[in-house]
Amino acid sequence: MSSMTALKLFRNQLIRNVWRFRSTGQSSYKLRQSIVPLSSSVPIRNFAANPNVDDSVNDQNPTAEKLEFQAETRMLLDIVAKSLYSEKEVFIRELISNASDALEKLRYVSLKAGESHDLGSLDINITTDKTNRKLIIQDTGIGMTREELISNLGTIAKSGSKAFLQNIQQSESTNLSSIIGQFGVGFYSCFMVADRVEVFTKSVNPHATGYLWKSDGTNEYEIIESDNIERGTKIVMYLKQDCREYASEDTVRSVINKYSNFVNSPIKLNGSEINTIQPLWLLNPKSVSKEQHDEFYKFVANTYDRPRFVLHYSAEAPIQVRALLYFPELAPGQTDFYDSSTKGVSLYTRRILVKKEAENVLPKWLRFVKGVIDSEDIPLNLSREMLQNSSLLRKLNQLLTSKIVKFLHDKSVKDLDEYMKFYQDYGVFIKEGVVTNDDPKEREELAGLLRYESSYTKPGETTSFEDYIKRKQEGQNDIYYLSAPNRALAESSPYIEALKKKNVEVIYCYEQHDEIILYQVKTFKNVKLTLVEKEINTANNQSSQTVELGTDSLSQLQLDSLLPWIETVLGNKVKKVKITGQLESHPCVITVDDMTAARHFIKTQLKQMDEEMLFSILQPQLELNPKHAVIKKLLTLKESNPELAKLIVEQLYSNSMVTAGLINDSRKLVSNMNRVLELVVEKY
Repeated sequence: MSSMTALKLFRNQLIRNVWRFRSTGQSSYKLRQSIVPLSSSVPIRNFAANPNVDDSVNDQNPTAEKLEFQAETRMLLDIVAKSLYSEKEVFIRELISNASDALEKLRYVSLKAGESHDLGSLDINITTDKTNRKLIIQDTGIGMTREELISNLGTIAKSGSKAFLQNIQQSESTNLSSIIGQFGVGFYSCFMVADRVEVFTKSVNPHATGYLWKSDGTNEYEIIESDNIERGTKIVMYLKQDCREYASEDTVRSVINKYSNFVNSPIKLNGSEINTIQPLWLLNPKSVSKEQHDEFYKFVANTYDRPRFVLHYSAEAPIQVRALLYFPELAPGQTDFYDSSTKGVSLYTRRILVKKEAENVLPKWLRFVKGVIDSEDIPLNLSREMLQNSSLLRKLNQLLTSKIVKFLHDKSVKDLDEYMKFYQDYGVFIKEGVVTNDDPKEREELAGLLRYESSYTKPGETTSFEDYIKRKQEGQNDIYYLSAPNRALAESSPYIEALKKKNVEVIYCYEQHDEIILYQVKTFKNVKLTLVEKEINTANNQSSQTVELGTDSLSQLQLDSLLPWIETVLGNKVKKVKITGQLESHPCVITVDDMTAARHFIKTQLKQMDEEMLFSILQPQLELNPKHAVIKKLLTLKESNPELAKLIVEQLYSNSMVTAGLINDSRKLVSNMNRVLELVVEKY
């Protein structure tokens, strides 16, 4: 019988694919390059300097040549235009990303060649033309030759892609996620919004010729030699009627702010630079001021409070990652407890937004954390909309979670007051993490963050399991804990009498879920966590029939008469009635084999069964204190006043069930108690 059905964390199985440009030398500098790169492309004529120049080229140009798209490219164009992306606006992100890659590649090639001459303005210029329904995106990067135009924009330059697409056709597969990671399609996304696309480009290579590539995205494209084109790539999109919104400056600005605000090159929209916010996660943590963190937190979290903790972290192995994580100052709202989605962090790759509200990058219990995670190692799918490489994602999840837990542990050691303020607000999320974590090692690390009152601490003060272990008695092999609604009831519980006598510390759990949480933890630093009810049951079983009977207790002969009679009175409500040496001031207790599971069972299953079935499942034992006055009086009452004696037995049993937490509704005890009082007052 399970004590709790643990929450299962969903693992996102979608992968993104990243293509990287690698140098042939010894440099480890890496750049992502899409298969259809405008990443290896670079703008031509400086359109931003002269936006009124007519971009059209005479179709009668003798250098023009018409080429057909590769068959699989036509199929891919159709998929991209109709089915792949859930939001059309991402085409702007794709083209800006390609333009940024082209600029980065130019910087790299120039450095590698040892060229010291001025590369000129390295930026991305975007121009909107609402009147003519045009959108132009231009970079001054590395540009493309004629061969690169054909390779990058006319074919899928990836071995096996053709056969792969043929397999899709033959199987009539409609699962588009199955083509994730096979080839890049960033450039083709512009055909979602454009009837016609023109690409002006000129390679950085010496004596390069400028070219115009144009297509309507159907069966063929045209390449034309063109003069007056400067280094780089410019994409001119003639927008569809229903996509004219992307010729609006406000719309384009909004999309850029959403996805591309932190690219490594200036983005100018109609002449004005718009990506002016610094990517703080890439800076030296010591160089970032509190004021900068406050402002950046408000930007990424879309909130008005301030962060109480800041975790600025970077690592190169086992996965390359830079993270800037914030712990909110405000206490969580009611909806935060029930919202199981992990929407607090934004995922970037090389400053480009992959997912604004990235799920599964952090475990669900950390959904209150806000901030930015940037990793070049995360593969992207075709649309960059869904993470798919589950092993990498798990690795990133584990790395960040471990770092956060260590950060909080260090905070609890170095600044306990601040940590306890955080714990009071967010401790329930840590407890959720303990329950939902399937890894015993990670669960134990989380358990180190838990705090509870104990019989050792003053009211209102808490302790950790680590501190408990430092104080435990010599020879003590367990961390003992007790579930009770409050401290007063905990300290008066019959179950801790024997432990208190031995001066053994007991953890107090006041919330109902705490018992389940510690039940789930099981051990901490090789020390067992033991429920005190289980301890008393174990002690009684080990000392069965060896309870010392002093002169102040019933004799064995008297007990041999009393115990069977009590079993007869209670009937199937008890499995057995016996004596215990673990009690001092209480007349009796109830024990079951697994008290935590029993209490959980009562809470969840009671309405579905009658009492007889319930008792047959629980099989409770009633354990009596043979020295207690009430128990000793029962021996004579069962002969002199059987009715009163039976009522007292019933009441003792009910009281013990309430103390054990095995009765949810104590109102049913009132009638029995009233009858006991009636018989008592008749004597006076």
